[in-house]
Amino acid sequence: MSLKEIRKNIDLLDSKILKLLNGRMELALMAKKFKSKIEDRGREKELLSRTRGNSTALVDAEFIEKIYVEIIKQSKKLQQKDYRLIAFQGEHGAYSEVASREWNSDLIPVPCSEFAGVFEGVTSGLYDYGIVPVENTLGGVVGQVNELLINTDLNVVGAVELPIHLCLLAPPGTDHREIRAVYSHPQALAQCRQFLARNRLHPVQYYDTAGAAKMLTEKTPKASGAIASKLSAQLYDLEIMKEDIEDLDRNMTRFLVLSKEENREEGNKCSVIFSTEHKAGTLFSVLEVFAREDINLTRIESIPNEPGNYAFFLDFMGSNRDEKVKKALGEVKEITSHFKLMGCYKERKVV
Repeated sequence: MSLKEIRKNIDLLDSKILKLLNGRMELALMAKKFKSKIEDRGREKELLSRTRGNSTALVDAEFIEKIYVEIIKQSKKLQQKDYRLIAFQGEHGAYSEVASREWNSDLIPVPCSEFAGVFEGVTSGLYDYGIVPVENTLGGVVGQVNELLINTDLNVVGAVELPIHLCLLAPPGTDHREIRAVYSHPQALAQCRQFLARNRLHPVQYYDTAGAAKMLTEKTPKASGAIASKLSAQLYDLEIMKEDIEDLDRNMTRFLVLSKEENREEGNKCSVIFSTEHKAGTLFSVLEVFAREDINLTRIESIPNEPGNYAFFLDFMGSNRDEKVKKALGEVKEITSHFKLMGCYKERKVV
C-alpha cells in the first residue's frame, strides 16, 4: 500500500468519524426530550468508565477519556440551546432533507429509516416536525405516505414544491469513462433511463439515493457511481461527474410538513381528507360545493383505505379564515361520512 492510498483511507475514516459525531449529537438532542435536566453526573461517570475499559494498545485510556469529556461537553452545550428537530425518511442528503432546509434552515434534520418512523416520532413528541413526499410529477403519488396520512392526527403546517435535479456522483479522482455501474433508488434510475442508456451505464437498485452516495464513500466499489443530490456530494465527499441528468426537464416533488400543533399563521392553501358513502354522485356533490364557492382545487387523489373503501385527498387555494371557505367546509362535513381539515398553510415553491 502506497502513502497516497494510506492517506486516502485516513481521509475516509476521518469523514466517517465526523458523520458519526454528527449522528451522536442528533441523538443527544433527541435525548433532551426525555430529560428533566441536562446534567446527569451518573450517566457521565458510567460513560467515561466504559470508554476507559475500551482502550487499545494504540489508543490509551487517558486519551480516550479526554476525547469523551469534550464530546459530553459539546452534547450538553447543544442541549442548552433551543434547537427544534425535523424528521425525514432516508439518509442525510436525501431530497426530503433538501426540502426541509428550504422550508426552514434553522431546524435540525434527523433521518429515519421508514416513513412510519417520521409519523410516530412527531406524534410522540420526539421530533418537532416531520417532512414527507406526497407526489412527484413523474412517479405519481407516494402511496405509503398517503396511506399513513389517512389515519394520522398530525397537522399539515407547510408544504414545499422542490425541483428534483439528479447528479451522477463518484469518488474524487474518478475518470468518468471508467464508470460502469450506477447505484440509486429505482425511481431515480427510472428518471435517468435515457442518460444511463446513452452512456452505457448499468443501473443497480439501492434503497435510497443518499444511501447510495453514502455506500459509495464507505465501500468504494470499483468502476461505480451513484445518482443523488448535490447535497449528497457535499456530505459524502464525492465529485459531481454530471448535473441535471434526469430525462425530463420538469421533475417536481411536493412535500408536506407535519406537526402535532396546528399552524398558527394564516395560510393560503388547505388540505382536507374525507370519505363518502357508497352512493352515486356523492363525490360530485363534494366537488360541486367548492365549485359553487369558486374555490380553486389544486389536487384530488383517491387512496384505498380499507377493502371496498377509499379516502380522498383534496387541496385547494384559500384560507380557512375566509368566510366562503368556512361555508364550503361546513357543507362538505354534512355530506361526507368522514372529514378532516389537515391544515391551512403556506406552500414554498423552489425555483
